[in-house]
Parts: sequence; C-alpha cells; structure tokens
Amino acid sequence: MIIGKGAYLKQLTAATAQMKSVEVGKEMEGSSPPSVFVGSWNYPEVYAGPMIAPMHGDTAIMDQPEEWLAQNKTQGEIIGYRMNLVRGKHPVCATDVNTRFVEKLQDIALSDGSIESEAGFAATPSGMSFSEEHTPFGPSAALERFEIESGKWDRDLEKVFYDTDLLAADAIIDLHRQGVPFSGIQKAFSVGTMGRKKGRRLVPTRWSITACDTMIGNHLLADVKKCPVIDSFRLHEFSSLNNNYAVLLMPTGWQYEWTEAFLHVLGNEEYVFSDHEGHAKKTGYSPLGGCYYSCKMAVLEALARQQKQAGAIILREALPGYVPMGVFNVRENVRSAMNQPAQEFEDILSALSYVAGKFTLPVSRFIQEGALLRESIHQRQSTLGDFLSGNAPAC
Repeated sequence: MIIGKGAYLKQLTAATAQMKSVEVGKEMEGSSPPSVFVGSWNYPEVYAGPMIAPMHGDTAIMDQPEEWLAQNKTQGEIIGYRMNLVRGKHPVCATDVNTRFVEKLQDIALSDGSIESEAGFAATPSGMSFSEEHTPFGPSAALERFEIESGKWDRDLEKVFYDTDLLAADAIIDLHRQGVPFSGIQKAFSVGTMGRKKGRRLVPTRWSITACDTMIGNHLLADVKKCPVIDSFRLHEFSSLNNNYAVLLMPTGWQYEWTEAFLHVLGNEEYVFSDHEGHAKKTGYSPLGGCYYSCKMAVLEALARQQKQAGAIILREALPGYVPMGVFNVRENVRSAMNQPAQEFEDILSALSYVAGKFTLPVSRFIQEGALLRESIHQRQSTLGDFLSGNAPAC
C-alpha cells in the first residue's frame, strides 16, 4: 500500500500516546525554561500560553534542543524533559499583541533564563503532544490564572524588540548571525516581538519554526551561490536518536535533495519519501514538511561558514525505536554531521558504496525515490543498474 508521509506520521504519533506524562493538579507553581507555545488551529483565533515545569530553579535544558545532542542526551532523557512541561492554553487573536497576557508570553520568550510562574487551570491538565514538526510536551489545560515573576531579558532579543522599524526577516537573520540559538529566535518570533510595530503578530509555533528555517536558509543560500564550488565528492555522517544521516556534497552548483526512510518503526513498514530543488528557488511548500527546510538550513549554514558551494543530497533513515520529536531532530543531527570530518571520494558511486556499508536500507531504495540522486548518476547507466538490482560494489 502506498502511503504519504503525512498519513504515516499520523500513525506514528498516535502510537506514542501511551507514554507517561507528569501529573499535576489545577493549581501549579513552577519554572518555565523559558518556553511558550502558540497553536495553529482556527488561526487567527488561536490558543497560546506558557509551558511550565512543576519544579523550581533552572529548567532551561528542557527547551534547549541545541544542547541535547551536544550533551549526548538520550531519547529517553529528552522525552522526559518534554513530558514534564505543562502547557497552559488561553484564546487570543494573533493580530492583538498588546494584551497583558501576550505581554507575559513575550516576557517569557525574551528572558535569558528560567522564569518562576504560577498557573490556575480550568481543569486538571491531561494528555500529551508528539509531532514531527514541534518538540513534544506534556499535559495541557485552559488557563484561568497565570502570573510570572519579573526577569531579565536576553540583550540581543531585547534590542530587536525595541527596534520597531526592523523587518522580522532582517531581525531573524541578524540574531542568527550573532549566534543566538535557533530555538530562542523562533520563540521570540512566535510571540510577536519582531517586525515593524503595526505588523507584529503571534505566529503559530509550528509555522514559526519553518519560517525561521526558511528565512535563515534563503539568506545563507544567497551567500553560498557566490562561493567557489568544492572540487570533490564529500560525505559527512552522523547517527543519534535512532537515526542515521549521510550528507553527500557534490562538486556542482547548489541543488538539494532530502530523502528519508522509516524502517520498521511501527512494524514491518519500509517507507521512503523524497523531495528536491534545483539551482532556482523552490516554489510551493514541500510535501515532506518542516524537516525539508531544517535540513536545508543546516547544510547551508555549514557551507556558508566554509565559504563553499556544493550540491547536497541528504539521506536519512529512522530505525526501530524512533519517536517523532520535532524538526530539531533533523536540524541538530545534520548540523552534527556537518561538523564531522568529511570522507572524500572521486565519484558519486564510490560515495554511495560507502553509504551502502553503513545504512540498513539498500542504497537502491534511495536511488529509486530520489530524482536528483538518479539524475546525478544517470551517465553511469550500467553501474546504476547494478545498484537497482542489488549488486552494488562493495565498500
């Protein structure tokens, strides 16, 4: 049976619903990492609110995706952090950022540390949320009362907040250039702290993640297209959180393909999904969702740092035990891959032979699904035939 990625991910996220989240009552005191969440249902009338841990002190690690792989956190530890975050929900209009409630959310998002909070809920918080787009969180409920202690704002985010003539895209690019963590930029953008004064609004968390990846990626791409092309095939690899990643850089002008496989995560399924773009800007939203843009940004980030241009084909396989935890999983794994020393190869087939010895899924499946990958090796028809028939050369 042929299934699209969206339908498959619905099955996958539904299978995580048995995980245990923190239990709290209708009254709660604790610390926000800082963390906020803006829903997308019924936009522009949305539910927004803080995410609070039922503990006091420094809870920053619970909402710092950039630190999880760097600190070798396990999947269980990351899920544990997220299941301890309780989401408060309050109806707001996305275009009205001048209410006291939204101002509190802005105080949280701009904070340079955890914020002590108090919340009263209309009902006992329950449930949990897992998604391939945003990081998971624990139980949620409607807010009846919400108070926070005053805190100190991050200096870079504060500067952007008070610059009401600066376009949001320029603010995001400037903050990224200054080294502000992606998660901090995204949260601040989501609660309407950027852009020209009259244009500021709440942006649903899921949309804001892809928007920031896209704006940063487009800016980096304009720089990368001015750089010299690399002179060999290069392969970067990384594995974590039940995923294997291979980033193949080719000595061509910029072109990009993202191909991901899900292998026996629910049972015996083997699904492979792929999307790509050429040298020209991609039109329309990728059917693969936000991970397409997170991966693209991470690769361009490294190329811009190296002042090099290349074509990029990224292969990912998710293995048994994989749990959808948001596109940070892709962004941070690809960033980690790009920070590893590259293996160099004389041609694309040698690089693919190397990948074949590391991945579980036969490389022929990636070739079947990846249009850009097939195009890149089409001139070697006999060897391509060997790959597709399972007779790939050994490593």
